Amino acid sequence: MVPAKRLYQLLLVGTVGGLAIALLGGNPTQPAGLGRAIALTLAYDAAVLALALVDAARVRSHRIHAVRQTIPKLSIGRENPITLTLTAAEQATTLAQFQVRDAAPAEFATTPLQLQGAIAPSSSAELTYTVHPSRRGAYRWGDLYLRQLGAWGLAWHEWRIPQAAPALVYPDLIGLKELSAKLMLQASGNVRQARRMGMGTEFTELRDYSTGDDPRLIDWKATARRNQVLVRVLEPEQEQTLIILLDRGRLMTAQVHGLARFDWGINAALSLALAALNRGDRVGLGVFDREMAAWVPPERGQPHLTKLLNTLTPLEPVMQEPDYVGAVTTAALQQARRALIVMLTDLVDETASSELLLALGRLKPRHLPFCVLLRDAALDRRAQEFVPQVAQAYRQAVALDLLAQRQLVLAKLRQRGVLVLDAPAQQLSNQLVERYLQVKARNLL
Repeated sequence: MVPAKRLYQLLLVGTVGGLAIALLGGNPTQPAGLGRAIALTLAYDAAVLALALVDAARVRSHRIHAVRQTIPKLSIGRENPITLTLTAAEQATTLAQFQVRDAAPAEFATTPLQLQGAIAPSSSAELTYTVHPSRRGAYRWGDLYLRQLGAWGLAWHEWRIPQAAPALVYPDLIGLKELSAKLMLQASGNVRQARRMGMGTEFTELRDYSTGDDPRLIDWKATARRNQVLVRVLEPEQEQTLIILLDRGRLMTAQVHGLARFDWGINAALSLALAALNRGDRVGLGVFDREMAAWVPPERGQPHLTKLLNTLTPLEPVMQEPDYVGAVTTAALQQARRALIVMLTDLVDETASSELLLALGRLKPRHLPFCVLLRDAALDRRAQEFVPQVAQAYRQAVALDLLAQRQLVLAKLRQRGVLVLDAPAQQLSNQLVERYLQVKARNLL
């Protein structure tokens, strides 16, 4: 039994009433009068507590039934909804007021911590709360803890419903679903526009000329045969190869917006892979530190995304310096045909990035190298903020110096023919997919 607010109110009334009896019944300093007031107060309180016990015990016959729906695959760094279904007993005669708390893993941020409401007899209700995991891995959910208010409102009946279950936290699956829907819309909208503009190299069909079409795409032989102006419809070349190299070294262990850089890199790698597989390309993946920790050969088709997801999910960053040259060499030996090789990493300054410059430069001209960096928006804010104190000015000077050295490295990469993307972690996936689609549309590969 858990006391309810009404019980405390009634006990307070009893205490005040006992004092009033003692004051109005005569001299409160006399033992007889004081003893009588205390006895009456204790009798009143005992009666109220007995009623509260009965009130809580009566709930047992019409407890609410609660069940947690199957826990989905959770996405790291996202608000994942968890649904509870509560059903009131048929024999209940009044509105059932309840409180419920689900024992989610302590490592998750849970909102709200406790749910409450009321259910009419023989009816059901669904309640939803969210959990925000910040690390991938396997976790364990606990039981459900319920309280139901007695019909007299004096006490809550509290009990536990066994609901222990395992839960797995994956990379950003919610983001992948959103991206998949976006790509489907583009397939029926933007791709048609690309066809009208004649972007691509592969011939797909002939159609009537319309205003705005490139005259260079007119098929004069077909036009002469049919006596009407026809243009060739071209699409970006299919079955090209994309190799994603994901750094899991020392710099990728740093936290950015609550997640490790490596987790942001995994999310971006999967988003890029989904877009490439959706466009019919072959996608391969390598995860490296001082050596190649994981390698998935290039394949095409949507089922390949599951293989990439299962490969990336258990991996964690390590406190080692990455071997860029070794990773690039391994990828080049595995992939003889020309490919777009995307390096997901981060850098500090020109000196520390010399090996990265050397490695990506070796990929030209056989392959098209693409360096993707995870920029920390906090560093940008530190460099731009107003600094009224000297100590803050020193920190701002360091931030400005780091950004200047970063821009110098990016300029050198571009000079060597390397495509470059330097994006904030939270925008990395979307910007990377957009750049990949631009590469495909411009036939840079």
